[in-house]
Amino acid sequence: MSHKLSRDVVIINELGLHARSAAEIAKLAQNANSKVWLIMEKERVDASSIIDILSLGCSKGSKITLKIDEDSDVNILNEIVEIVKKGFGE
Repeated sequence: MSHKLSRDVVIINELGLHARSAAEIAKLAQNANSKVWLIMEKERVDASSIIDILSLGCSKGSKITLKIDEDSDVNILNEIVEIVKKGFGE
C-alpha cells in the first residue's frame, strides 16, 4: 500500500525556521532510510542538513513541502510535519 510521499505545511512560529528548529528537522530526517526533502517555492534542499534548511530563509507564514523518497519513511515524514504544525514548541 502506497502512502502519500509529501505533505504541505505552513511555518507558524514567530522566528520561522531558525537554527534550533532546523536542527530538530535535520535530526529526524537523518533517521530516514532514504532522502527527506524540504521544498519552498522551486528550491529543494536536503532536510537532514541544518545549513541547507537555513538557506531557504523560511519565515513565519512560509509554505513548505516535505517530501520523502520511500514509503518506509512515512513515519519520519509525519513526525516532521507534526513538529512544524506545533511551531516547534515555541
